[in-house]
Amino acid sequence: MEDTTTSNSLIQEIEPRFGASRDDPPDDLIARNNKRKAVQFKTSHALLISFFLWIFALHALGIFFFTKGFLLTRLVLDHKSECTSPPIEVPRPSPGSYNAGCWYPKTFDSAVIIIIDALRYDFTIPSNDTTHHFHNALKVLHETAVQQPERAFLLPFIADPPTATLQRLKGLTTGTLPTFIDVGSNFGGTAIEEDNLIAQLRVAGKTLVHLGDDTWHSLFPGHFDANLTHAYDSFNVWDLHTVDDGVTEHLLPLLQSEAGKWDIIFGHYLGVDHAGHRYGPDHIATNDKLKQMDRVIRDIITALDDETLLVVMGDHGMDTKGDHGGESDDEVEAALWMYSKKAVFGHGHNELMEPPRTAKERPVGQIDLVPTLALLLGLPIPFNNLGSPISEAFVGPKQPDWEKLASVNALSAGQIQRYQHAYSAARGLSRDVFLVAHTLWAIAMDMWRGALQNTASSAEVFEAFVRYQAENLRVCRSLWARFDVPSMIYGIFLLGCALAILSCYARATTPFRAEDSPLFLPQIMIYAAFGLALGFSIGLISSSPGILDTSLLGAAGGSIVGFVYTNLEIPSGYPLPFPNSTFGWLSVLLTVLQAIGFASNSFTIWEDDILLLFLATFAVMSLATSIRQQAAENRTLGIIQSSFFLVLTRIASLSRLCREEQMPYCRSTYYSSATSSTSASWQLLIPFTLAILLPGFIKGYYKGTRSYAGSAILWIGVGLRMSLLASAIYWILDAADDNDWLNISENTLRLAKTTIAQLVLGVSLVAGTTYYGWATPCISIGLPDGQDNGDATPNQGTKPKNMGVFGYSNMHGSRYFLLVTNWLIAVILLQKPMGGGSIGLLALQILALLEIIDSNDLARSAIGPVVLAMLGNFHFFKTGHQATLSSIQWETAFIALKTIRYPWSPLLVTLNAYGAQIITAVAVPLVVLWKQPPKKKGLLGDVAMAVATFLLYFAAINLATTMWAGWLRRHLMLYRIFSPRFMTGAAALLVVDLIGIFVAIGGFRSNIISVSEVFGWA
Repeated sequence: MEDTTTSNSLIQEIEPRFGASRDDPPDDLIARNNKRKAVQFKTSHALLISFFLWIFALHALGIFFFTKGFLLTRLVLDHKSECTSPPIEVPRPSPGSYNAGCWYPKTFDSAVIIIIDALRYDFTIPSNDTTHHFHNALKVLHETAVQQPERAFLLPFIADPPTATLQRLKGLTTGTLPTFIDVGSNFGGTAIEEDNLIAQLRVAGKTLVHLGDDTWHSLFPGHFDANLTHAYDSFNVWDLHTVDDGVTEHLLPLLQSEAGKWDIIFGHYLGVDHAGHRYGPDHIATNDKLKQMDRVIRDIITALDDETLLVVMGDHGMDTKGDHGGESDDEVEAALWMYSKKAVFGHGHNELMEPPRTAKERPVGQIDLVPTLALLLGLPIPFNNLGSPISEAFVGPKQPDWEKLASVNALSAGQIQRYQHAYSAARGLSRDVFLVAHTLWAIAMDMWRGALQNTASSAEVFEAFVRYQAENLRVCRSLWARFDVPSMIYGIFLLGCALAILSCYARATTPFRAEDSPLFLPQIMIYAAFGLALGFSIGLISSSPGILDTSLLGAAGGSIVGFVYTNLEIPSGYPLPFPNSTFGWLSVLLTVLQAIGFASNSFTIWEDDILLLFLATFAVMSLATSIRQQAAENRTLGIIQSSFFLVLTRIASLSRLCREEQMPYCRSTYYSSATSSTSASWQLLIPFTLAILLPGFIKGYYKGTRSYAGSAILWIGVGLRMSLLASAIYWILDAADDNDWLNISENTLRLAKTTIAQLVLGVSLVAGTTYYGWATPCISIGLPDGQDNGDATPNQGTKPKNMGVFGYSNMHGSRYFLLVTNWLIAVILLQKPMGGGSIGLLALQILALLEIIDSNDLARSAIGPVVLAMLGNFHFFKTGHQATLSSIQWETAFIALKTIRYPWSPLLVTLNAYGAQIITAVAVPLVVLWKQPPKKKGLLGDVAMAVATFLLYFAAINLATTMWAGWLRRHLMLYRIFSPRFMTGAAALLVVDLIGIFVAIGGFRSNIISVSEVFGWA
């Protein structure tokens, strides 16, 4: 297609738009016709938006119903344990009062409980390996446990996943297993209402003090003494010192001079966790924080009195990059240390005096802390507890006190039996569910009665109750791993229907036009209303699944029936969504193979390499097709761009962040090392390289169609380059902050960084969007190449007979790409330097893909949107992400902000996590707009088809990961592999839905209006 047109009438038509004047008034008929077409376009566009919003609603409802049935639930009982009502009689009865001990004589009057967030067990064990910064920094725990075994013990403290702080605090205070949804009569807030240690301490009249992580206050509002408590923001992972310094500042005076004002102190330190998130565990900053904790604990020991228990523990660990949230060994293996100045602890039950060398030896569960603390402090064990007393705390300092061990385990087992009975009654469970547990309980009770009559050994009784508690815990784990299968089926059905509708709308043999949307929408709305009414009525007369669920299902099902009914009424019959070309079948094959592959855990683990293979396959096929092109220009362009696309894909693959399951066959390059969360020094060159080269490459593509004119010169030549340069400066300052390169205060550096980040985001998303909305087409007017101005007489000012409009052939594409650059700037800023480089390569791959599509005449093929979608998922992995919770880069929330601010902080994290998919979603209209003249007819329908195809790929991937997660719900790797991939796919689908609707289709509206104001409406 020619890049220049030379019609004088065209020049006369567009000159007024660029400031020239016309001698003749506009033709009234043309003006009226343009106005009518403008109204028609805007109406069709609004209806198209409505149609895709309906698709989004189906996706959201499908994900909601599946998630509702898939995420595990348990019934929260409102029962409370009472001081005067022990579950079983013991040989050493307590008076049943809080002063002496409720169910068993108490050992301590007060306690200092220190939580060192993310304290991994191996951080506390001495090592001869001096290559890791986290070794041999926190020495006091192991040192005291070895030198004073009757006063201290150190054990691996195993967390139940998910290893998030909020879920861990629930387990540490209630003794229950974590589930994703806790269902109870007062469900709806984050506060813990079920029986727990904090509530029991309050009932006992204890004065509670909290210092540190403010998560405690959302879980236990109003429980802590307001005058002595000091809470701090817990989410600013860039701040290593404020929380820790604040806790220490208030903790030591409470121990030294204000001892009578409190009974229990909870101190929650965050510095180790934040150092891990920011730098990784193997960094000098983590070493410094561990050494600080060592000094703090030694100071606490000095200030402690004989009647106060000191507990130090981690709520979870951290992986090799300093993250957590999953279930890898490094994430679940925390540490527990208890200390007392009076000799009450021991190891006689197993004669193993020293702490375990690894977390695989003699571990205790975190839920075991609850009955242990309750009995040591003379409290009732919380009603819902499933943990067992930690033996080292009760066995005694000399010979094993088997009677005491048997007694505390009998009390704990009795409370568990009490809870089991109440839970079975509330759930209507048959006795067979706990059949083995009931048998073990009967055996243990027979032995207990024998011990009371001196006919059975207390050691054997202890072992019997331990076996019962272990079996009961096993049953409860399996019991709560129950899924609401009907709800999961509803969700899969809705997602499947949405997929079928998108398939027909996007890839039918005779494609629907955008103008066909009004045919569907009235029937969809009418039938949705009928379905809503029917669902509401069913909900009124049925107790399950509830009014809300039946109403939503009715509305969704009714709208689907309306769509099907409308299509059955089409006289010409219903077109089928089958491809009719090689590349069409290739797009189907790549999508289906990936969807099927998610049934394999190995495929899911190595998804990044699979996508590399698929993209390389497309590049090779397009290269082969280009070689066979008849036109020399198309052949040359296709070969060059296909080769360029292949090379860029291979270069992008060099950036990767390995997940645990890929080791040792994978080497991470995204950060400076596999155990770091910071960039290598050489990686800081990447943002500057982008600022220098990327605008030049984009300019080259524009010059290929003579489109580097008008709005493009200012935005690409100046705005894009300066914004990328500012982003590069930001990451230099960030590295300087991390490594103390500059003799500038941390607050000053942070202010400079956030100011730069806010300016860049403001320029890209606010100023850039405004500029795009008002931008003129990227064209210029002048003499065509090789033509002089011989027909013009300077004295008379006569215009030449033939003037050229440069950039005419790419009018739509060159202007629309300006919108893509806006999002490029924002996403590059929010990625680490290696991720920014990956996004820069993505931008070039998009441009190469557009040229491949043009040279091979693939604008209406499904391959363009499908390859764009695969590029989005491919660069998701190349920007330091994996389908795991621990790979979420939470620190992104603080790139432009000092503290957590809603909704901006979650939006920044979303832009970081799904930046690649967002950019490809914004770029989808370019598949049909690139190198299209201004008056091309049917562009709205073509764009709708391209966007629908793009969403179709993500819908297929989401449906596949959803179905496989549901089918493999009993698989050993469900929560490590299949469940995170389902959640990643669901979130990606919803994000690209919204971006496709409001940014891509919305941005296309501005593009069409701008071009049509100059050249008239097609």
